[in-house]
Amino acid sequence: MSLKLDNFLLVDSNWEFSQEFVEFVKSLSPDTPSQLIIAGDNTKQMLKMMFKDQIKDYSYCDFDNEISVSELATYLHEHHKIQGVLIYALDYNLADEKQKFIFNSLHAERFTIEQLANGYDYHRISDPFNNNHLTCNSSLAATKHDTFSEFVVLKTDTAD
Repeated sequence: MSLKLDNFLLVDSNWEFSQEFVEFVKSLSPDTPSQLIIAGDNTKQMLKMMFKDQIKDYSYCDFDNEISVSELATYLHEHHKIQGVLIYALDYNLADEKQKFIFNSLHAERFTIEQLANGYDYHRISDPFNNNHLTCNSSLAATKHDTFSEFVVLKTDTAD
């Protein structure tokens, strides 16, 4: 399967795999800025990828922690229009039920990536999508912008 990877989120669960994958994607169009966004807990490696122009943006995320994933979803909703999510096939297939719930909540368009001898293959994930606070393109991930009127005190106690 062939995919246009503009504004796709790559789940960085294995930094060696992620590094090889982004190098491969960049090699396909070396003169075009990368449109991949990556999230994971190895910020040092992700920062290196960004400085090499292999990715468009990165964000820290602990995919074992629902709060961290919710914060990622909010960030992506506010700053990027994510078109889909890419997950290393081995990590998705070995994930426990809780981890798969998180993966299946990230976006309706989810694909696993499998490394082949001459490139990579993508497989659409057929597990049900969970639209919730972990979804990076949902209004549920949006944060409400506070207004001044929300901070106005409606009733003031007075002493007689």
